[in-house]
Amino acid sequence: MPGWLGRLGAGLTEMSERLDERRAEAEKEHAVADVPAETAAVPAPRPAPPTPRPDPAHAVPWGVRVAAEAGWRLLVLAGTVWVLMRIISAVQLVVFAFVVALLVTALLQPTVARLMRYGMPRGPSTALTAISGFLVIGLLGWFVTWQVMENIDTLSSQLQNGIDDLRNWLLKSPFHVTDKQINQIAKNLREAVGANTDQITSVGLEGVQVVVEALTGILLVFFSTLFLLYDGRRIWEWFLKLVPAAARPGVAGAGPRAWATLTAYVRGTVLVALIDAIFIGLGIYFLDVPMAVPLAVFIFLFSFIPLVGAVASGALAVVVALVTQGVFTALMTLVVVLAVQQIEGHVLQPFILGRAVRVHPLAVVLTVAAGGMVAGIGGAVVAVPLVAVTNTVVGYLRQYSQQVHDVQEPGRPDAVGASEPSEDVPENTEGLAHQE
Repeated sequence: MPGWLGRLGAGLTEMSERLDERRAEAEKEHAVADVPAETAAVPAPRPAPPTPRPDPAHAVPWGVRVAAEAGWRLLVLAGTVWVLMRIISAVQLVVFAFVVALLVTALLQPTVARLMRYGMPRGPSTALTAISGFLVIGLLGWFVTWQVMENIDTLSSQLQNGIDDLRNWLLKSPFHVTDKQINQIAKNLREAVGANTDQITSVGLEGVQVVVEALTGILLVFFSTLFLLYDGRRIWEWFLKLVPAAARPGVAGAGPRAWATLTAYVRGTVLVALIDAIFIGLGIYFLDVPMAVPLAVFIFLFSFIPLVGAVASGALAVVVALVTQGVFTALMTLVVVLAVQQIEGHVLQPFILGRAVRVHPLAVVLTVAAGGMVAGIGGAVVAVPLVAVTNTVVGYLRQYSQQVHDVQEPGRPDAVGASEPSEDVPENTEGLAHQE
């Protein structure tokens, strides 16, 4: 009985499995019959693989990437320049005194070298030159002050007479200016001076601080000039040790050329300013303009500021001539000033300064304006020699880099100096070899 039941259960199980298979085959045939013939012959399309996304850096256009690369580098440079300007403004007196000392050293160093060639030791020749130079500058300042104080009374009376003449001319002029209007203008001026008395007093108090800073700057200039004249070469060699070894030969070659440019600029500027002062001073002296000698000294000092200084000093001479001697003398003074300045710009500067330190007039104007905005009159004075020296250094370093590149690739058909080194490539790093 158990065996028969087992066989019956196995048969039922086998029958159930066969029914399931037939049912599945019938459902499959029914599904195929419902599909159209043209569709049933086409296999089902396979899904396309996903397209990989490009690198974001390659998705940005090339021009935008170049602009971004240049932009962040410019931001870094601007930040560096801003930090340097903040540091310089914090120690502006020290920086300006050192730059003035460099200019004075460039002017006095040939005298030290000449005394040493005559057999005088370096120490005495340096001390004698520095003391003599600053003594001449001090005597010049004292002479100007003495001349102004001697002629101040005469100038005041002539100024009052000139104001009266100007008032009479305005009353008789076709501008229809009345005496009441002139008195009202004078009253407004007096009220403005009275209302700003506190500010004028504060300016006077600040003038004491300015005098103290000026004395400090003069002492810094004197001692800096003394040490630069005496120990300039060793200072330069110490500076070269701070430069990376790879860039040291180029900097060592650029140093003497920068010093030669600065020396030529200072000598040429002094000579041109002296000629301007002499000829304009003689012109206003023969025109009987008061304080001709102090005005000539002012013209000499203002000539160190290119373009702007000549205009300011010439305008000062014309104003003094107008107030003291009248319109005709002022016009003649203007003619003298313009004639001398034209000769200076077209004859003296190209002949004396030469092409080595020539700077484009547009660069001069922009440089003087920028220097004046940053550091006042001192910045305007040192701006142009700084640009001239920078132009020389950049030009030499560019030429030096190209020559080194040509020497390293002698097989190039356009290599210049591949067979033998050029004279402009320095062979040592001894510093300012041409200083003495």
